[in-house]
Formats: sequence, C-alpha cells, structure tokens
Amino acid sequence: MTCETLPSEAPTTAAVPPAPAGGRRPHRAWGIAAVAGVTIVTAGAFSTVPGLLVTPLHAEFGWDRGQIALATAVNMVLYGVTAPFAAAAMDRFGVRRVVLAALGLVGAGALLTSVMAAAWQLTLYWGVLIGLGTGSLTMTFAATVSANWFRARRGLVTGGLSAASHLGQLLFLPLLATSVDRLGWRPPVVTLALVALAVAALAALALRDHPADVGLAPYGAARPVPRPPRAPGAAAHGLRVLLRAARTGAFWLLAGVYAICGATTNGIMWSHWVPAAHDHGVGATAAASMLSLIGIFSALGALASGWLTDRIDPRRLLVGYFAVRALTLLALPQALAAGAGPALLAFTVVYGLVDVATVPPVIALANDRFGAAGPIVFGWVTTFHQLGAGVAAFAAAAARDLLGGYDPVWLVLSAACLVAAPLALVAVEPPGRR
Repeated sequence: MTCETLPSEAPTTAAVPPAPAGGRRPHRAWGIAAVAGVTIVTAGAFSTVPGLLVTPLHAEFGWDRGQIALATAVNMVLYGVTAPFAAAAMDRFGVRRVVLAALGLVGAGALLTSVMAAAWQLTLYWGVLIGLGTGSLTMTFAATVSANWFRARRGLVTGGLSAASHLGQLLFLPLLATSVDRLGWRPPVVTLALVALAVAALAALALRDHPADVGLAPYGAARPVPRPPRAPGAAAHGLRVLLRAARTGAFWLLAGVYAICGATTNGIMWSHWVPAAHDHGVGATAAASMLSLIGIFSALGALASGWLTDRIDPRRLLVGYFAVRALTLLALPQALAAGAGPALLAFTVVYGLVDVATVPPVIALANDRFGAAGPIVFGWVTTFHQLGAGVAAFAAAAARDLLGGYDPVWLVLSAACLVAAPLALVAVEPPGRR
C-alpha cells in the first residue's frame, strides 16, 4: 500500500546526535519525564477501579451489570475521543495547564462518585468527568513530552511512560481491592481523588512545557530548539490534522490495528477480569493480585518494547505481539477453569509482556509517517483504541448476562488479534521504500 506524506509535515526519523557528555547533572528532560510518569501512573490507577466496583455496586444499589458497564464504556470512549484534542490543546495552551485541568476533573469526578445515588450519576461522574480527565493523560501526553524534550532515546522514553500507565495498577490495585473488601467501595475512590489532587500540585511545581522555557536543548540535540508557535484554535487544529491524516491508508490501518488492541486489553481485561475470575471461584483479592501481576509484566514488556522499537522495524514487533496475545486469549478459558493455579499464573506473565508493548511501536509509526503531527495523529488513533475498548466492555457485559459466561468472548477476541497481526505488517512502509 502506498502511503502519501501529509503535505505540511515531515518525517522525524533522521538520526540525531547523542546528548552532550559535559557536566554531571542529568538532563532536565529526565526529570520532566519522571513527573509525566507519576501523572500517568495516577491516571492509570483509575482504569482498573470499575472492575472492582461491579459486585459492590450491584449489591448496594441493585444495578445490573449492563448499567455499570455503560459508565465504563462511556469512560473508555471519552478517554479515546479526548486524546487528540488534548494533544492539540497542549500545543495551544501548554502541557502543564492541560495536565492540571485534567487532574482536577479526575479528582472531582472521583469525589462526586463517592456520594452518588443513581446509575446515571455513575455514568456522569465516572464515565464523563474521569473519562475526560484521564483521556487528557493518555500516551498522547507521553508522545508530546517525548517529542518536545527528547531527540534521542524516544523509544525508551515512550516505553517507560507506557509502563507507567500500568504501574498505576501495580501500585494501587491490590490495596484498592483489599480496601473494597474490608471498608467498602467509597474509601478507595476518595483516596484516589486525593492522590490525583496531590499529583496536580507536583505537576504545577515541576512540569514545564518545552526545553526552550528553561533555556535548554532537548536531550540528544546539538543545540537549543526554539519553542514552536502556539497553534491557534486547539479543537480546529486537531480536526485539521485528522482530515489530512484520514486521506491516507496508513491512518486507517493504524486505527484498525489499535481498535483491536483496545478491545483485547483494557476493554475486556481491566473491566471484566475480576468478575470473570469470580465466575470460576477465584476471590476478588486473588483476582486483583493477578491483575496487578499483569501490570508488573506489562511494565517490563513496555520498557523492553521501547528499547526494541529503537532497533527493530516496529511493524514486525506488532505482528509478534498480536500473535502472542491471540494465543494467550485462546488459552484463557482453560486457564480460568483450572482456578488460581500455575496455568493462570502463566497466562498473567505472557499476556502481561505483550499487553502494553504495542504502544511504543504505534507511536513510532505515527511519528515516522506523520512527522510533527505524529502526537496528534496518535491521539486520533488512540480514539479508535478506546472505541474498540468501549465496545468490548459493553458487549462482554451483555454476553455475560445473556450467555452466563465469558468463554465465547475470549475466543472472539483471540480471532480479532489474528486479524490485527497482518494489518500491522502493512500499516506503514519503511522510510527507505517510500
């Protein structure tokens, strides 16, 4: 497939010189990346909470799983739809302002959720407010930080920030699950709200938009780079990038691949893992601990994938990741049927390694293909990721209510991964073949 280059953009894959060796202090870019990582960790913690709330909300309010899953689906869709506009808003208003607004929405949504009394309020507070807030802190945020502050080691940075999104699950999920069991669902939700507000204070103090703001060159650049002019009309700018990108086959292939990625990761796993394990006699705390273990190996897989993306054709990496994911999902019904034993432990390890590993290659392909517009294009691709996730979250809940189990869901999603693998191979032509 021939992929046309956006007329106003230029590829960014040219080699860059290494960071200057002079001086002993680490480049400030690494501190900015660390603050971004803490922010993404906090946002990531919210992604697994809905799975812990299904049973207690059903018991307290009598809401069926479909009503609860609607809030999760709205959250996931808004998470994706917000991402490209958030990236454009960062171009217009600056990274720090957008991050502070996003963390404020997340904190407010969680506090309001703790005092809700109707299902529509769950959809509004958790679905809309937290969806908008966390949607501004997706990997488009990571892509923007890496594009502004790094010329070298971008793959490693995006891999590390991808890992951070799952470190939120690693750090918070077991504690949240234990708290839900012992204290009920409200105290953990309030705790997360307070954490989000504390991280907002950290971001206000330490986060900066661009190295030019503090008189530095980006890491790996030979000389300082002027800060790009503010893009007027963030929403209009985001839509213009979409309209240009949508004329290319590369965009639709990446969007399709990433939609399947969303359906086969947070769309099903983070929303339905705990109730699916419960169906097979695995307790909520044990299931949450296994989900946390997935988070550990997701972080390791993302870091490794970032390192590999700097060295190997990203398309081939995606093919391998989707093939492995298909096999693990195919084997999951048998692993769950065996209970909390070695088979389920093996699943958590292998699935975890490829869970978030797709992010660095997709960011690299978007940047390679669409140049300076890469972070915003990646934001639009992330929209499709979350649309796939939202559809999977709602459809899985409906299948559980209708069929009494999740086994058909795992099989359908395994087949979808086998479709994504060949699509990834033709998503973007290597630079030398254009």
